[in-house]
Amino acid sequence: MIERNKTDLKEIAKLFLKLGTTAFGGPAAHIAMMRQEVVVKREWLSEQHFLDLIGATNLIPGPNSTEMAIHIGQERGGWKGLLIAGLCFIMPAVLITGFFAWLYKIYGQLPQVQPFIYGIKPAIIAVIIVAIYPLAKKSIQTIELGVIGVVALLLSLFGYSEIIILFGAGFVAMGLAAIRLKKTNAAALLIPVSFADIQQQGFFSATNIGLFLSFLKIGAILYGSGYVLFAFLDSELVAKGIISRQQLIDAIAVGQFTPGPVFSSVTFIGYQVNGISGAAISTIGIFLPSFLFVALLNPLVRKMRTSKLFTAFLNAVNVASIALIIVVCYQMGKDSIGDWRTILIAVCSGFILFKFNKINSAIIVFGGSIAGYLLHQL
Repeated sequence: MIERNKTDLKEIAKLFLKLGTTAFGGPAAHIAMMRQEVVVKREWLSEQHFLDLIGATNLIPGPNSTEMAIHIGQERGGWKGLLIAGLCFIMPAVLITGFFAWLYKIYGQLPQVQPFIYGIKPAIIAVIIVAIYPLAKKSIQTIELGVIGVVALLLSLFGYSEIIILFGAGFVAMGLAAIRLKKTNAAALLIPVSFADIQQQGFFSATNIGLFLSFLKIGAILYGSGYVLFAFLDSELVAKGIISRQQLIDAIAVGQFTPGPVFSSVTFIGYQVNGISGAAISTIGIFLPSFLFVALLNPLVRKMRTSKLFTAFLNAVNVASIALIIVVCYQMGKDSIGDWRTILIAVCSGFILFKFNKINSAIIVFGGSIAGYLLHQL
């Protein structure tokens, strides 16, 4: 199997540094770009195993695209690959966000980037649609899975929790598989994922310890999109008077127009609260649970494929995950495609990606930003 061939750690580092620098648009877009790089171009993973990893990341808290990077790194380079892929994917976003945090601290405002975002968003939607099309075909293996996918899509549109949809889909499929196998006594084995409390060393200030614990808690329990993250931040930080709501809004803006994981917004927040040390400790706190969760979960994904019951569970979760990505894409489209300019950018981006399926997605995103800037002037 191609998945088990190991990859040079430098290759892993180069790929995820590139993705961390060029992957705009949130987790769905990041995962689409990863698929192009590791499934289509490099053939590091099969389409099916990539799907399984998407399903697995949706079952645990934390930033999905960062966890996908960590999964891929572990698949290709063991525990060293896990650390290198995760850190290389996160670091560019953290450094760029830290730079904007420094500018904001000095000047009190962010540079004007809206014309570029105007074109980036429809290009990103095209990238996601082109990537999920083959994934959707691969995941819908039976009529039963197709029905589960449609139900998951509808439930997501009606606002039901992502985790309820994912686990619900998995358990329904597992129940149906158990009935078919006539194993009425079959029961799902749930393996709780936990991690040790982090002991703080003396040189951390009380402010930094507070930041670390707040972000560690959020990273360990947060399911859902970046917008759910901002709801947590509002209750954890704004409500307690640690930052203002305007600072939170500006952190959201930075997370949207910088590449890499949107969770890097906490770097911006940490810098506003306590400078460089606050930025560093906040970043470590929010991302640490993802490394631990993936390290525990990754070996189980392949083992699940050896059980008919867990295979049914994973297949249903994969379909539900694709449904959730489609809903994210639909919601992004409603917010960002509203006139002939954005429609033109989205259609042209989609056409280029379908016609030249090995073209780097970063080129499409960059082209969309330039087209958005130029068309915005008309």
